[in-house]
Amino acid sequence: MAFLKISTSRKCSQILLQEPFRNDVYARLVRSLTTTANGPAEQHQQRRNSSVVSGSSSLDAKPKFDPLDTSFANPEATFKSKTTWEIFRAYIVYQLCSSSYLVENNMQLMKICKAVFGEKLFTLIMKMTFYGHFVAGEDQYRIVPTLKRLRSFGVKPILDYSVEEDISQEEAEKREVESSMSEIEKRDQNAAQKEAETVGGSLPQYHVDKQFADRRYKVQSARTYFYLNEATCERNMEVFTNCLHAVAGATYGTGITAIKLTALGRPQLLLQLSEVIMRARTLASEIMGGKGNVIGQHLTLEELDKRLFQAGIKDTKKFLEKVTKDSQGVIHLFPWSGLLDENSELSDSFRVPCLKEGRMVRLLSQLSKKEEEMFRNMVHRLNTLVQTAKDLDVRIMIDAEQTYFQPAISRLTLELMQKYNTEKAIVFNTYQCYLKETLNEVKTDLNQAKRQKFFFGAKLVRGAYIDQERARAAALGYADPTNPSYEATTETYHQTLTECLTRIKLLKDQGDDCSKIGIMVASHNEDTVRFALSQDT
Repeated sequence: MAFLKISTSRKCSQILLQEPFRNDVYARLVRSLTTTANGPAEQHQQRRNSSVVSGSSSLDAKPKFDPLDTSFANPEATFKSKTTWEIFRAYIVYQLCSSSYLVENNMQLMKICKAVFGEKLFTLIMKMTFYGHFVAGEDQYRIVPTLKRLRSFGVKPILDYSVEEDISQEEAEKREVESSMSEIEKRDQNAAQKEAETVGGSLPQYHVDKQFADRRYKVQSARTYFYLNEATCERNMEVFTNCLHAVAGATYGTGITAIKLTALGRPQLLLQLSEVIMRARTLASEIMGGKGNVIGQHLTLEELDKRLFQAGIKDTKKFLEKVTKDSQGVIHLFPWSGLLDENSELSDSFRVPCLKEGRMVRLLSQLSKKEEEMFRNMVHRLNTLVQTAKDLDVRIMIDAEQTYFQPAISRLTLELMQKYNTEKAIVFNTYQCYLKETLNEVKTDLNQAKRQKFFFGAKLVRGAYIDQERARAAALGYADPTNPSYEATTETYHQTLTECLTRIKLLKDQGDDCSKIGIMVASHNEDTVRFALSQDT
């Protein structure tokens, strides 16, 4: 996918802007799922009198482009970068993609076509149509001509490895159930239930359910990885590493690539960590008297110690030593930065005070040595990828996933930001604006970045899992985490973007470095693109 960094007001308000999408005349924007442009290159033009920047360096070339037409209604400008064949192909592809039947049954139909035409002719047909439209090339060398042409129109790509395994629903469900259960759950469900009760009880949202074990259910626009073994995760890491090198060598500046955490580790570990995080939020709210998260309360360590003593909780010395704090007070009650320590034991990291019980409790069920090793392996893969990205000067976008994984994904991503975003925003977290809590999450994360003095990176999307999220919440009986309507999602998106831009403007007014907050407006929606461009920063 191609995004453009627009540097308005002399390098302030740095926005990575994705092109809008419309379904009118001849499929106006030619969208790519990997490294091709998401629309007409000429729409990646500089706003007003500011310069187009390919990447984050102010030393990059600054070509001149035609004025940006925010009505997106000029077909001549729209197809300026496309050949007649490309326009015709886009029209055919989008006409086919508009068929719900074809989209929902694409795998079965492709198997039939392959059997009828034979592998060679089938491959040729795919390359001339869908593959040729959506994919820039088969390897890091074949994508270079496409990237060079896009660059001539001011378009910067995001390299996205989009290959998925062709496995049946039954195989997907089997893998997901197997890889989402802890060893104690597999041995004895009753023992697992008793173990859960000792750490605050089970939260059904953060446990696998066979009905939704195939995570491709009701999801058409996101890649899905199913865990097989640690060797598969190692191979995924190697593929992502190759993508980083390909981007670094082909994008003439700071490159961009995207990864998914579910490709790098066992789902069970993300589920358990997500459950821990949600329990931790509940305990933090109790300690704060229901007044919200800790970071906004300016709670001193002495005041925290006093509250725990009044609750009758003893033996808190080790806990208080690990509390994350600064001169303004407590930032986190829990040592989240320890998650990236490849030598730490995950199950020992979360002994915390419980005011209701008046004692220290464990938030995480005991992990086996094998499970601890698998978590350390996942953390090692993450550290390796992000360090490589930093060395190569490539931004790395951590994709958002389902809400039962997302607390863990966001927490790990924020800690990666703290560790690696020391000079510029290398790591970006993805925020899905169809979720009700997105604005609050972004505010909290912005506050953490400010307090812990690291560069904040955010990719704002509407989201890819809304139908699945709603169906799962209804079936398992927990609160629907999604906004009730398209309008509510748009409002959340615009409010979240405004919050980020307001903070950027504040940095500018204070004479501070505007690049401390990097925002990617990842939207196909024309109104949202116009909204972003209209903001005075």
